[in-house]
Amino acid sequence: MTAQELVKKFSEYSTQDATMIELAWNFAKEAHGEQKRASGEMYFTHVYSVADILADFKMDQPTICAGLLHDVLEDTKVTPEILKKEFGDEIFNLVEGLTKIETLKFSSRDEAQAENWRRMILATAKDIRVIIIKLADRIHNMRTLDYLTHEKQAEIAYETRSLYAPLAQRLGMFQIKSELEDLSFKFLNRDEYYQLNAKMQMRYAKREKILEEFKEELDKVMQAAGISYRILYRAKNIYSIYRKMQQQNKPFEEIQDALGIRLITDSIINCYALLGIVHAHFKPVAGSFTDYIAVPKANLYQSLHTTVVSQSGELVEIQIRTDEMHRTSEYGIAAHWRYKLGQAGADRHLDEKLNWLRQWIEWLQDLEGPREFLESFKTDLELEQIFIFTPKGEVKALPLSATPVDFAYSIHSDIGDNCVGARVNSKMARLESELKSGDICEIITRKNSGPKKDWLSFVKTASARSKIRKYLREHGVEE
Repeated sequence: MTAQELVKKFSEYSTQDATMIELAWNFAKEAHGEQKRASGEMYFTHVYSVADILADFKMDQPTICAGLLHDVLEDTKVTPEILKKEFGDEIFNLVEGLTKIETLKFSSRDEAQAENWRRMILATAKDIRVIIIKLADRIHNMRTLDYLTHEKQAEIAYETRSLYAPLAQRLGMFQIKSELEDLSFKFLNRDEYYQLNAKMQMRYAKREKILEEFKEELDKVMQAAGISYRILYRAKNIYSIYRKMQQQNKPFEEIQDALGIRLITDSIINCYALLGIVHAHFKPVAGSFTDYIAVPKANLYQSLHTTVVSQSGELVEIQIRTDEMHRTSEYGIAAHWRYKLGQAGADRHLDEKLNWLRQWIEWLQDLEGPREFLESFKTDLELEQIFIFTPKGEVKALPLSATPVDFAYSIHSDIGDNCVGARVNSKMARLESELKSGDICEIITRKNSGPKKDWLSFVKTASARSKIRKYLREHGVEE
């Protein structure tokens, strides 16, 4: 790839001046000089590959420049002063947010890793683009991991699976999450990965005929209705099938893996119209319908989900969404940074969409050491969530194994601070008991009762832990 090719790719979706991208290209190329990667390639190939991935995400000009420059402070003789002078505060802050602290400053590598994550997440609170660049960097590193030792491969793959993939999911970047999971799986369980991949390819080849028949049936119905739509086949990621095998303790052949398709249309009204037509012509599976358009997920994801039985008796999972929802489901938070023709800046609703992230980071800042930060961070990234209802029918999403105390604090700090008991599904429950999805939880409060120290041993959310600590500190209680 050349600087001109990158600029051309950028100019296809943005009206921003691309001169700075060429400057960043030349600056980074010169700074990295003759540095080589483990593969023997010039180091600069990694740098421009990261910028290329960011252009695939359709990111803005400062982000692409920061992608090109993301390793200059860490791996070259370029000083922070020079970088700031050449490229200004915005690009400098993005690059600084990505720069690791030297391991030498810490008593252990684990502690260094935790503190680097803490710094990066705090930089992300100021600018979400920091984490988007980091994910692009990690994708390219994972794609080129073959040249490292097995020990190093396992170490990087484990970190990717336990931190980067869940973070991509939390940010709604499903395409990135799936790729990171599959690449991690390949390096952590190589034999299982290749066996499973071969079986999935065979299964998919057999099912292509069923998908074609289903599409033909759907086309006939849709043409009569006059609704414009397109259909996409969805390949399941290998790791999600492997996880299902582990959870259900079954071999691949016994895993009920529904065929997946996406229907993309031009408006929300047509999403519901398509759903009605699908349900009128194919038998829906009871309890399979979920409306994420009316109630979007915290990571901005929107779609209608249903499962139907095809004429041949196969289960078909269908997701119905608009083009904009589809972009968000693939690129998540990155989709809201795209510059569109005729617009002066990014999505003007981005701030309110990022509130959950900023609030979450505020809670994390209250934790004591870097290691505790990392543990809470992992808990809050849990892929599985449960949905708990208030007696009035309001719903709160919480991590798996959350307790009534977590639920109380998710409603309001005062309710958490004054919680003395809980009724779950109309029966008294212990405050440390684990809630299950669908539970109706009523919190019993008593004025000025205050949280107890032992709550810190069982609460699951960073939010609850932070608020308990704050109360204990303000009231002079030693932890």
